[in-house]
Amino acid sequence: MRVLTAALLTIALLLCTADAGHAQPARPGTFTEAAQAGIDYVLQGEYAGSLFIPGYGFEPAGLQVVALGNGKFDAVCYRGGLPGVGWDRATKAGCSGEAVDGRLTLSGPAGEFVLDGTRALSFDAAGRLLGRLGKVERSSPTMGLAPPPGAIVLFGGGSTEQLQGAKVTPDGLLLAGVLTKMPVSAFHLHLEFRTPFMPAARGQARGNSGVYIQQRYELQILDSFGLEGVENECGGLYRQTRPDVNMCLPPLAWQTYDIWFTPPVFAAGGQTKLADARLTALHNGVPIHWHRAITAKTGGGKVEGPEPFPINLQDHGNPVAFRNIWIVPDEGDQPLAVAQAGPGYTRAQRVRLRWLQAR
Repeated sequence: MRVLTAALLTIALLLCTADAGHAQPARPGTFTEAAQAGIDYVLQGEYAGSLFIPGYGFEPAGLQVVALGNGKFDAVCYRGGLPGVGWDRATKAGCSGEAVDGRLTLSGPAGEFVLDGTRALSFDAAGRLLGRLGKVERSSPTMGLAPPPGAIVLFGGGSTEQLQGAKVTPDGLLLAGVLTKMPVSAFHLHLEFRTPFMPAARGQARGNSGVYIQQRYELQILDSFGLEGVENECGGLYRQTRPDVNMCLPPLAWQTYDIWFTPPVFAAGGQTKLADARLTALHNGVPIHWHRAITAKTGGGKVEGPEPFPINLQDHGNPVAFRNIWIVPDEGDQPLAVAQAGPGYTRAQRVRLRWLQAR
């Protein structure tokens, strides 16, 4: 993060980092339906609008409010807007507070936010109104994306013939803890996922799953809403590479991953790796990994090798749900210049890769 000027320090005081270091409770409450989640769920979420910054005037701002259980909250406020839609990826500051009778007050060093679940009013230390932020519910631009020609539908809400160990809810959602029957090499994968609302849980106990490519490389799924966005949080290549930006939406919001993967290259005999696996990933339509080298297996994944293995939608005991999952075999991650000039790439592949770069 760049060094803030004195004026930006003033902004940081007026703005509201969520704290990922809380101890884990033994038995956190878990909700998969908003109607049952209570007032904490109503108050948490994303707010956007503008705030008055002395010396600058009104500027766009975004606020992410994270429920911690029992009426307690952390929040992060971003200069320029929410992550992925205006935030300058540098200036942010945190605050915290507690809800009383359906009204949440978040306090920072020089002021406060007051929220009722539909809007957030910002005040300075003298009680002067600095601005209003309205609650927003964002949806990924790739939500509901239809499978293109050549795609294999892994799960469309009905048949599970492409899956091993599938568990489907009465309303047609796939639960975590499932393998694809097909092993995968290079591919383009689209999937939609939803993490549960677990306000009292922390860290890896909060909406944990993952897309385990070839059972070797995990793109983490976690309720990391409002957190820093590090290597073991949502969008991270587990314990290896953090996402370029934390694009995690609030729990119970449907989210998307669009993933292009190319496996590593091994010499004859499979003992010597000549090139790392590579991955491009969009989280809710925003690139979080761009032609990223995956230098080794992640976490407890299988040892790297030339043999293809299935994709595992990992189960960590949390009711993470999935829908609209499809894969295009052989459409892996490649630099755009190769896709434009190299033989063997279809026009549809080139169009999709150009669209990806434009994001």
